[in-house]
Amino acid sequence: MSAETAPTLDHAAPAGSRPRARGRAALHRAAPALGLFAAARLLGMVCLALWAWRLDRSPRMLLASSWDSDWYARIAAHGYGYTLHWPDGVVQSDLAFFPLYPGLIRAVTAVLPVTGGTAGLLLSWAAAGAAAGGIYLVGERLYGRAVGTALVLLWGLLPHAIVVCMAYTEPLLTAFAAWSLYAVLTRRWLWAGALAALAGLARPNGIAVAAAVLVAAGCEGYRWLRERRGAAPGAAVARPGWRVAVAAALAPAGWTGYVLWVGARRGDWLSGYFAVQEGWTSRFDLGAGALRTVRAIVTRPMDLGFTMALVFTAVGVLLFVLLCLARPPLPLLVYTAVLVLIVAGGSGFFESKPRFLLPAFPLLLPLAHALRRARPGAAIAVVAALAGLSFAYGAYLLTLATMAL
Repeated sequence: MSAETAPTLDHAAPAGSRPRARGRAALHRAAPALGLFAAARLLGMVCLALWAWRLDRSPRMLLASSWDSDWYARIAAHGYGYTLHWPDGVVQSDLAFFPLYPGLIRAVTAVLPVTGGTAGLLLSWAAAGAAAGGIYLVGERLYGRAVGTALVLLWGLLPHAIVVCMAYTEPLLTAFAAWSLYAVLTRRWLWAGALAALAGLARPNGIAVAAAVLVAAGCEGYRWLRERRGAAPGAAVARPGWRVAVAAALAPAGWTGYVLWVGARRGDWLSGYFAVQEGWTSRFDLGAGALRTVRAIVTRPMDLGFTMALVFTAVGVLLFVLLCLARPPLPLLVYTAVLVLIVAGGSGFFESKPRFLLPAFPLLLPLAHALRRARPGAAIAVVAALAGLSFAYGAYLLTLATMAL
């Protein structure tokens, strides 16, 4: 399919003005999608606030200080080194949390008179907006403006979308991922590699972005070898530029650097970080732990959040199958496949699996296509139903649910 493109710029315009003009044109095209996304998340936060006030709870505290948010704020204020020792022998270290987000919180509190929680919210809201812009541009480039707009709206109406309004790292990872993938699609290799490195410093599953960039760079090298093999003797075949090699080297640097740093700090370079994750019951066991949790969910009463997590994760796997059938560009497929593999094959915190899939926005491409083709009345009904589910479930997660988000 051919994507809609920005209007051709006047070749007589100064060279320095062209990037600015392209940026303004992209922002103009993305404005409807960004407006819908902002409206969706603002309405979601209003619903949360109304319900929280009814329960005599603070909406700001719920958004800024729930669950992992406190760990990030503590790291920002005091650095690494805090460990919880539980009576059953479990040891949970703050080294499990990647450093970019708390580092940015520390930077914001250094220049603004705000608490760590407020700084985290400001960062998450800014990152969510940047993520929405990157998601739109990926969808627009591949399938046109209508699909790009639908993709952003669907991402903003996911059942767990309240997370992008919290002091959590998912918005930051999604922003780096979307823009890195857009840079790959537009062959801006240095940007792709640098953004992938930052994604790897934001969250453990940021390695998915590096995998996408590495595969794209590998495809460039393979294309060159194939063309060289098929070229006539003596014919020149353009090599992949040095930017491709630099992008491939940069992409995994953030994730690898932090994992090795934790390993060195723990006295075991290769497995020290993974031992830290074991303390949080997080390990990759090919889904054995997840299957045990699924068996428990279907055989005995459990918190609603576990049942919903099972439903949403199953839907995510189904959407991945549909995405594969749609044959998207390989970097998007690899990025999404790694995220889905981590969710399906990992154990621990089953209730958080839908949150871990939030950065996997390409999963929504089949739904975005269906929404674009639907009749206006049907599309409005679907959007209204998704909004109701997202707003109600988001309020439930932060006010009534007893399990970790």
